[in-house]
Amino acid sequence: MEDVVKKTGAQILIESLMKEGVDTIFGYPGGAVLNIYDELLNYQIKHVLVRHEQGAAHAADGYARSTGKVGVCLATSGPGATNVVTGVATAYMDSIPMVVLTGQVPTMLIGNDAFQEADIVGITRPCTKHNYLVKDVKDLAMIIKESFYIARTGRPGPVLIDLPKDVMIDSTEYHYPEEVKLRSYNPTYSGHPGQIKQAVSMILEAKRPLLYTGGGVILSNASEELTKFVNKLQLPITMTLMGLGAYPAKEKLSLGMLGMHGTFRANMAVTHCDLLVAIGARFDDRVTGKISEFAPNAKIIHVDIDPTSISKNVRVDVPIVGDVKNVLSKMNELVKDDKGAWKPDRKAWLAQIAEWDKTHPMGYRQEKKGPIKPQYVIEKIAELTRGDAIVTTEVGQNQMWTAQFFPFNKPRTLITSGGLGTMGFGFPAAIGAQVANPDKTVICMAGDGSIQMNIQELGTAVQFNIPVKVAILNNHFLGMVRQWQELFFHRRYSYTCIDCAPDFVKVAEAYGAVGLRATKVDEVEKVIKEALKVKDRPVFMDFQVDPEEGVYPMVPAGQPLSKMLLV
Repeated sequence: MEDVVKKTGAQILIESLMKEGVDTIFGYPGGAVLNIYDELLNYQIKHVLVRHEQGAAHAADGYARSTGKVGVCLATSGPGATNVVTGVATAYMDSIPMVVLTGQVPTMLIGNDAFQEADIVGITRPCTKHNYLVKDVKDLAMIIKESFYIARTGRPGPVLIDLPKDVMIDSTEYHYPEEVKLRSYNPTYSGHPGQIKQAVSMILEAKRPLLYTGGGVILSNASEELTKFVNKLQLPITMTLMGLGAYPAKEKLSLGMLGMHGTFRANMAVTHCDLLVAIGARFDDRVTGKISEFAPNAKIIHVDIDPTSISKNVRVDVPIVGDVKNVLSKMNELVKDDKGAWKPDRKAWLAQIAEWDKTHPMGYRQEKKGPIKPQYVIEKIAELTRGDAIVTTEVGQNQMWTAQFFPFNKPRTLITSGGLGTMGFGFPAAIGAQVANPDKTVICMAGDGSIQMNIQELGTAVQFNIPVKVAILNNHFLGMVRQWQELFFHRRYSYTCIDCAPDFVKVAEAYGAVGLRATKVDEVEKVIKEALKVKDRPVFMDFQVDPEEGVYPMVPAGQPLSKMLLV
């Protein structure tokens, strides 16, 4: 009789990852994961060695957002595991599918305060969709199967698997399960037919309807269905930060972003609409402003795969629990072109929106001899890339200017930390996106404050010839905090000035990357063109921009959307 071949936990882990279609892991080795790292040399999975575990989590996140696949990162026990927590929380807040692998001390030492021990399952329980501590190698294959299933289905999110060292050394028979059934986890994909029918009727009857879409449309890969629906019904549409790109920005029906730094027309349209159709959005506080005055004249329809998001922040008249792609497909079926008389007259409503745009368009003034405006840099990058780029952002003014002035016409082209607002996210996320999309131009929009949070990942990008372009809007301030201090704290700039920042050109060159700088308006285009020519290493572009330029419009925290500061 033939002997049954046994495999170690480390072998089972890597072979299971391959069964799930994983081709790249972002990680950092350490004592508790040595067996895994030793085994990695025997398999065809690409491992990208980051310089900090937070970078690994953000890179896996950028990989996931740009592809729709599950991102994977690997860290050792103790401080390695705790270093990924910010990246896990970032992914959790934005519903990004990730599997996070952490090393752990041997099972017999758990709870003994062993060297480099941390209860990472307990620490991450509030910011993971689910997590596991593997206690027996026999359970490992099923746990991996379940983890990927949970991460990518329903409302996606990060799943953490904690891997004790002895479990990785132990061996057992290996059978990877074909399917997974979890009794307590059954996401609803099909919306209720009656609710969908009612929603469509309300949309057809509404005089001032408005579509409000979020990241759920992108996560569901429903951009095509959304575009069809919008164009068929001639519905004006506004998007959250996470939803930008789901509907092309170039189209007339697009009102751009709503909320705290949204366009004047979008925020006024929300305030005056009689029907608000929320699709794959969660009524975040940055979107709603003062909740009691949010869409005060509107009936609200809310489509979301997560039932806990519906009626959590605002009242909803017609709730539809289901996958956005599925629900929009059914809605499109109900408004076929051959119905004839269903089209309502949207002319007056669209004319009003156009008037708001004319009254207060999104804009800025760039003088030839004046300081460089950050908005000008972003518009130039959009122009010179023809909008055909994956753009990641850091967090702060750079993020909001990008949302306002870069026209996102395709889904998965804006990668940004929405819910958690994580400074230091953009650069490692750009690395992950570039690894996943080697033939695309990937640009990180950064501030001089946020880029310094994970600047060490330059080493990663240089080592692996990752040609990400970083546009640093260098205003020598923590810009968004400074803006708040200007507006609400009488210009008392308490610890927001960072004049002691390094020379970013020299930093880039010290790592073996390319460093470029623009201090005058007529140098901006030259620098961008030069950066776009580089194909074998990262580029830092240091744009010395106007130090006190602000992000406008702006709705002060707690105010209604109609109370915008316009200058």
